[in-house]
Amino acid sequence: MGKKRIVKKEGGSVNRELKARSLSRSSKRKLSSATLYVQATFNNTKAVLTDKSGNAVFWSSSGALGFKGAKKGTPFAASKIGDLIGEKAHSMGVKEADVVVKGIGSGREPTIRAFMAHGIELTMIKDRTPVPHNGPRPKKPRRV
Repeated sequence: MGKKRIVKKEGGSVNRELKARSLSRSSKRKLSSATLYVQATFNNTKAVLTDKSGNAVFWSSSGALGFKGAKKGTPFAASKIGDLIGEKAHSMGVKEADVVVKGIGSGREPTIRAFMAHGIELTMIKDRTPVPHNGPRPKKPRRV
């Protein structure tokens, strides 16, 4: 009939090659303080580390780490992003950081907690989630 293929499936963990590739591309610059921008949506979580003037040093997202579909929006994927960004920041010599959070996804806190686990002190956490003042016009009443 034919040979049976055995497919190994990883249980929701980070793709090792993607993590190793992103860690190998570390910057030669040395920073003492930085700003971490976290954007957490329902479908994904993105994190960008910048210097104090706003120039991006490096970034990561749950999709870039190999998570696909609904797993990208989970707190586990967000903690892996924070872990990776914290590891890179620690290797660059970052001692303190400001955090700016935007969005209402479930990856807000796990990203920050994993980032802090690398010995980086947070000086400020700011929430810049957009809040509508009035919103769109409501629907007309239904006629039955």
